[in-house]
Amino acid sequence: MKRTTVVLPDDTMTRLRHESRRRGTSIADIVRVAVERHLADPPEGRGLSFVAVGEGGPEDASEQVDRYVGDAIALLPA
Repeated sequence: MKRTTVVLPDDTMTRLRHESRRRGTSIADIVRVAVERHLADPPEGRGLSFVAVGEGGPEDASEQVDRYVGDAIALLPA
């Protein structure tokens, strides 16, 4: 195994410590399991979804498609 350092917000660390005590296991074990689960089954929706893209929306969508697609891309996680 390799050792690494992770910087977490204070509130996340507090919740992690609480969960560690509740489970009777180490913080490292909880983090390892969470990372393994995330890598084994990545969350859906990382890309643009075009399901029901033609339903509703602004009336000028066909004229402003570049702007709206750019806005949608800007909302994607880095």
